[in-house]
Amino acid sequence: MSGRMRLWCLRHGESTNVTAGIAGAVPTAPLTTNGRQQAMSAAQKLAGEPLTRVYASTALRARQTADILASALTVDVARMSELVEVGIGQHEGTSDPSIRAHTAEVLRSWIIDQNLERRVADGESGHQVVARMTAALRQIAMTHSGESVAVVGHVASLTVTLGQLCTLGNQVWGTPLPHAHPFLVEWDGRTWTCPAWPGAGDSSLTTPGGPEHRHAIRSS
Repeated sequence: MSGRMRLWCLRHGESTNVTAGIAGAVPTAPLTTNGRQQAMSAAQKLAGEPLTRVYASTALRARQTADILASALTVDVARMSELVEVGIGQHEGTSDPSIRAHTAEVLRSWIIDQNLERRVADGESGHQVVARMTAALRQIAMTHSGESVAVVGHVASLTVTLGQLCTLGNQVWGTPLPHAHPFLVEWDGRTWTCPAWPGAGDSSLTTPGGPEHRHAIRSS
């Protein structure tokens, strides 16, 4: 099958690193009970979409979200390490408010100032995050031309990458991705488009069949 392909991207459900205010990629943090309920709600929203596969970050919270989607929608899950959250190096796993504030400031710089050279301590630069995420999304798009898939990722890495690919500009700042809320991203073989960004306005809550605040890497 050829033609425009549809990626229903979503942040994982609520997880323990978020409720505890822990910064970084935190790969072993599981979903909370509320997060599991959010994932089940996302599956219901996607029930009318002919998904062929669910892709997920290798982080536990993303895998758990993807497994709930896949079980409800009767599709397979593929895990991709390139979809993980932004790494903050030596500060990984901290709950220090000053580090959390710095991660938010770096992410703001990536999005508002387009300064992708910055990083938190010895963590990833914006260039590195966008490069690995873009490679993963392109691989998915090439594998599923003309099809629909779901991609379960993380708030910071999804935001900075899709902001770049879809040329969304500053609209993605101030509107952090809600947990387990599917939104559409399309690829026509040349161009990425994001018809609506969740939270950017009343009409932006895109779901199949129908149309906090600062971003912070700690809220991954």
